[in-house]
Formats: sequence, C-alpha cells, structure tokens
Amino acid sequence: MIIAITIGVLTAGGVFLVLQRGMVRLILGMTLIGHATNLTLLAAGIGAWRAEPIMSGTNPHDAADPLPQAFVLTAIVISMATTAFMLALAALGRSDDTLSDPVKEFPDLFAAFKDSVWSTEEKSVPAKEKVAQDQAKDSQEEHHTPTDDAYVLPDHLTNEVTALQTMGRSARRISTDSNQYRRRQEREEGIE
Repeated sequence: MIIAITIGVLTAGGVFLVLQRGMVRLILGMTLIGHATNLTLLAAGIGAWRAEPIMSGTNPHDAADPLPQAFVLTAIVISMATTAFMLALAALGRSDDTLSDPVKEFPDLFAAFKDSVWSTEEKSVPAKEKVAQDQAKDSQEEHHTPTDDAYVLPDHLTNEVTALQTMGRSARRISTDSNQYRRRQEREEGIE
C-alpha cells in the first residue's frame, strides 16, 4: 500500500511540474515521473517479501522475480542520461521561458517594418529605382561598368530592402570614407 501511495504522489507531482512553465520544473517533473515508473516496475515483481532468487537457494516459487529488477536498473540509467541531456539543453538554451513581444517593446520600429514589408507594389517601385540609382553611382565611381544583370534586385527582395533601409536609419554603422555614407550626407544636406 505504501508503494502504491508513493507511486501516486510521484506521478502527480511529476505531472504537475511538467505542466508548469520553465525548463527546470520540466526536468524535475520528468525525473519524478521516471522515479514513479521505476517504482511501478519494481512493485510488479514484489507481491510480498520474497527471498533472493540466487544466493539463498530457495524454491523458485518463493523467490522474487529478477526481471523487474533488471528493468528498473536499466530504467535508472536511461532516466539519468535523459536528465543529463535535458539539463544540457537547459544550459545551452535560452534562459527565459517566454518570448518578448517586439510590438510592445519597439512600436516605432515595428510600424516602420510593417509599412515597408506589407506595402503595395506602388510603394516598392521608388525603392527599386533608388537602389538602381545608388548602384549606378557606385559603378560610375569605381570606373567600371557592370552588366545589366549584375545589380538587378529581385522583386521578392524589394520590400526587405525597403524595410532594412527604414530600420537602419537610426542604427547605421557605415564608415565615413564609404560611398554610401557620402551619398547619405548629400541627401541629408539636400533635404535641409
């Protein structure tokens, strides 16, 4: 009776912990469920106290069944390896168990990204022209003429380029001697 109650408590505690959020609780819950399974296998071979199957020289009918004990020994090794694997995943994985909401944390950035990615084809046409103009200036400054297909931006990337240009305005890290930095300065001076 005590073994049955212990199995029930371990199983209930393990299920409760598995249903909680957090990797450590999940690992502890799986460990408790493994212990409950081990006790279940061990209890399957024991009706009441029985003699040792080999050393005592007792009648086989009175001896304990060694097979559940071998299963439990194997299950202990497997549960230890599984627990070590889950702990390694927890250590290498993310430390938090929830994902941040980028819309709430960066509303301006998300609005700019949303407008540029989900824009209509009419909005993306100027971006294509702007990229083509910038690439033409680069090719003229480098004193070589690329082929027509060398700098053509595919249609499915136009919105992504627009989004990156929109998001990158506040976080540009372009060296002062680059052509892009000089063109950006010329555009900003022309606007002011």
